[in-house]
Amino acid sequence: MTMIPAPYLLYLGRSTDSVGIKTSRGLATFRRHDCVGEFRHDDCPLTLGLQRLTMAEAAAAGARTLVLGIANSGGTMETDLVEDALAALEAGMNVASGLHQRLRDVPRLVDAARRNALQLFDVRDPPADLVVGSGRPRAGHRLLTVGTDCSVGKMYTSLALVEAIRARGKHADFRATGQTGILIAGAGVPVDAVVADFISGAIEQLAPARDDDGWDVIEGQGSLFHPSFAGVSTGLLHGAQPEAIVLCHDPSRAHMRGIAGRDLPGLGECLELNLHMARLTSAGVRAVGICLNTSAMDEASARRLCDETALAFDLPCTDPMRFGLDTIMDELLCNDVSKPATTASR
Repeated sequence: MTMIPAPYLLYLGRSTDSVGIKTSRGLATFRRHDCVGEFRHDDCPLTLGLQRLTMAEAAAAGARTLVLGIANSGGTMETDLVEDALAALEAGMNVASGLHQRLRDVPRLVDAARRNALQLFDVRDPPADLVVGSGRPRAGHRLLTVGTDCSVGKMYTSLALVEAIRARGKHADFRATGQTGILIAGAGVPVDAVVADFISGAIEQLAPARDDDGWDVIEGQGSLFHPSFAGVSTGLLHGAQPEAIVLCHDPSRAHMRGIAGRDLPGLGECLELNLHMARLTSAGVRAVGICLNTSAMDEASARRLCDETALAFDLPCTDPMRFGLDTIMDELLCNDVSKPATTASR
């Protein structure tokens, strides 16, 4: 992917859904040094803790690109967002977006970018040279994060796992599969924009064979239990050919994201189905841990839930942003292939 010029102005617009600004939040967390501020309207109650700037103020402060770091159902551009993107272009900033609707398909934005000698970056463009997956065994260690739902922390966990593996003296690479991860890493495959027949092949290309005893940590997407996104999750499992999986879950989630009234799966049920599906291309796959997003809980309650979950499933359980990943690293790197590849709730 062509490098998107930094520094960035992060867009919140009129968002009221804290999960919906996950792309802007991800950049503010993992590339904060590249962010000069945030843009939000008066009726937006959310903040990333960055300086609130107008388009003109951000350009004067050195921002080179407005990142439309929000997500909505269907990934469309509302009228307000288009007007704000136009304002950014007129102020002298490039515009980047990870939405399904492409910037290049909005004539007013294309015209403004051309007039101002600026660029539009559509992050959700898959590579043109994808092939169908083969499922043939390939060398190397690969870990895939999976989830009980979408937006439960798979990207955060994946990035934390890379750092934890490196801290143990091994090579590790983050393989981004979503708009936020791609913006953070500067490369990747937007797997939810890939034609279904090519999903597994895209992941085989994203994480090819390696012989340095290092790890590819592949960012998961969606959930096998989400009716809207299970197809993407399945293709990821088969293309990743993971040696290990880590299950991610948000215990504060009341229902599947975007589907009120639909319950989340149990952790044991979710682990078993992911392992079962993964065995099509990786017969020896095993679960090595559970990661909880406990940001809505106090620390004592979060610690207690992690301990209880670890005991219930005989697997390390942690919040990687709060408590680190030492227990999961011990499990992942122990080379204990004798441990059963199934996990059941007690």
